[in-house]
Amino acid sequence: MADSVPRDYTPLARRLLTTALVLAGLAAAGWWAWQQPFMASTRMTWEISRMPAPVSLPMPVDGVAVGAVADTWGAARDTDRRHEGVDIFAERGTAVASTTRGVISAVREGGLGGRQVWVLGPGMERHYYAHLDGWAAGLSKGGVVLPGDLLGFVGDSGNARGTPTHLHYGIYGDGGALDPLPRLRAGADDLPVEDTPAETASR
Repeated sequence: MADSVPRDYTPLARRLLTTALVLAGLAAAGWWAWQQPFMASTRMTWEISRMPAPVSLPMPVDGVAVGAVADTWGAARDTDRRHEGVDIFAERGTAVASTTRGVISAVREGGLGGRQVWVLGPGMERHYYAHLDGWAAGLSKGGVVLPGDLLGFVGDSGNARGTPTHLHYGIYGDGGALDPLPRLRAGADDLPVEDTPAETASR
């Protein structure tokens, strides 16, 4: 019986090595692209889609204590609608900041809200900031924001024209409007208590 000729695996090994190098190159290119600024909105959308909706939120209007915000959730508005949010009163031009991390889904003017900003946040909830006097410089759809980032300024645009200046802040989930006030109150409870002079002196 003739001896069998050993099989040459060199071409197969070369093909496998080439395939592995190509896949590694594609993975490296994908990782590089994922880290670039032009992917910031996509990265943030992926992040917030995996996060739960927050149970506490910071006050969006600078210098306003949560105790000063009246509970008007569900109050009658006109003849056929209810108040779906909270009104936070402050001087015209007071800074309005994002309560969450997220992606700006709209910056527009019109309708009841006048000048408004929508932010898609954790849990894919939509946060609505309305009746603004103006927007932060450079704010645009698709931009990424973090808690505390400036969105605009308190005003009376839209159907609030002529009323005391305020921010209308609303939250919308899959099931519709959600009351923001309990979360704002929980956010105030989360704040550290500042030392009083007596406490500081006793240390």
